[in-house]
Amino acid sequence: MSWSKKRLKDANLYLILDTDVLSYKGLLQVLKPAVRSGVDIVQLRDKKSSAKEILEFCHHIKAITKGRALFIVNDRVDLSILAGADGVHLGQEDISYIQARKLMGPKAIIGVSCQKLDQAKAAQRAGVDYIGFGSIFKTLTKPQRQSMDLQLFKTVIQTIQIPVFPIGGISRANVRQLTQLGTRRAAVCRDVLLAQDPGKAVRELKFQFTINHVPKLRG
Repeated sequence: MSWSKKRLKDANLYLILDTDVLSYKGLLQVLKPAVRSGVDIVQLRDKKSSAKEILEFCHHIKAITKGRALFIVNDRVDLSILAGADGVHLGQEDISYIQARKLMGPKAIIGVSCQKLDQAKAAQRAGVDYIGFGSIFKTLTKPQRQSMDLQLFKTVIQTIQIPVFPIGGISRANVRQLTQLGTRRAAVCRDVLLAQDPGKAVRELKFQFTINHVPKLRG
C-alpha cells in the first residue's frame, strides 16, 4: 500500500481551506500550525481565483503538507495534476470518477461528495477512494441545504466500507454527536480556520476521536 493510501485509511481529520472564509495569506497562517498539530488531509476549495493563482497557491500548500498530510484539490483535476497534489475531490456535478481516474492514474486519491445512500453506494462500486457525506449540519458553505438526518449518516457508515468523512457545519461543539454514531472521521472548515488557536482546535478535534473509544470502522 502506498503512503498516500495508508494515510487516507488512517485519517481522522480533513481540513478544508476555503478562500470564501480566509485569504491565501490567512489560510497559510492556519495551515502551518494545523499540519504541525496533526491534521491528516488538506483540501483547497477555491471557487473564485484564476487557474494561475490557484496553481501558485497549491505549490505553497504542497511545501507545507508534503510527507505530513495529504493534499487534495477541490473540483480541478487539471490543477491537481499540475500541482503534483495527492488527489482531487469531485462533486456530483463535476466530471465523473472514471474520467478523473483516467487522467490521474491509479495512485491518485479521488474522493466524491454524496448526499444520499444510493450515491455513496454507487461511488463505492465505481472505485472511489473516499466519500465526503453531507451537509451533516447547517453550514455557511452550502446555506441552501438543511441539516441531515443523523440516522442516514449512521446507515451510511455502517454500509460503506471505504472511508466516509462527514462534512458540513462540524465543530468541536457538535462532533461528539457523530463519534457516538460510530465514526472516527470528520471534515472541518470554519471551526479551525476561524479559531484563535488553529493548532489547538486541531488537537481538540482529534482528541474527540480517541476519548470516545470508537472502534476503527472501515467507513
